[in-house]
Amino acid sequence: MNVKYSLVQTPLDVEKILALQAENHRDVVDADTAQREGFTSVRHEPAVLHAMNQAYPSAIATSGDTLAGYCLMMPQPFRARVPLLEPMFALLDRLEWRGAPLAGDPRWFVMGQVCVAQGFRGIGVFDGVYRQLRDAYAPQFNFVITEISQRNARSMRAHRRVGFETLHVYHDASANETWEVVVWDWRAG
Repeated sequence: MNVKYSLVQTPLDVEKILALQAENHRDVVDADTAQREGFTSVRHEPAVLHAMNQAYPSAIATSGDTLAGYCLMMPQPFRARVPLLEPMFALLDRLEWRGAPLAGDPRWFVMGQVCVAQGFRGIGVFDGVYRQLRDAYAPQFNFVITEISQRNARSMRAHRRVGFETLHVYHDASANETWEVVVWDWRAG
């Protein structure tokens, strides 16, 4: 299987991301599949996702015309455009990484979501889209932050394999969900 890595280049790329995101959302994936294969937690508004990708294109993996996976680049100024993530950003404003406050530091961004299509799992696409993201943005940013539901064991393992470290763990009582805020520090090598 020939998989190529690049950044989003066209509106069609964004439409394919939205379709893959919807196919893997926790509201449509059964519990067994979610446990075994993982799931997405956020459904981005099309206009917001298009705007995010105009500002900073996300990393994608393709095989021919098929989207094999994606890794969304979400710059800090977009925090208000995805209300579901505002509590996470408010939490990040109170946290520190390696002794320095995150609030006011422009040299990090949030990875807004990563997803690998069913037929492409287990062949390195996850690592590949993250490598593409790092290669594209390490000159401008020191690290990337995301949060992962502890129920999403596959995603937790994959993020640790790539190089993410746990910054903070918290329980969202309203959703009865425990989350890990994780950081991949690109200055670490």
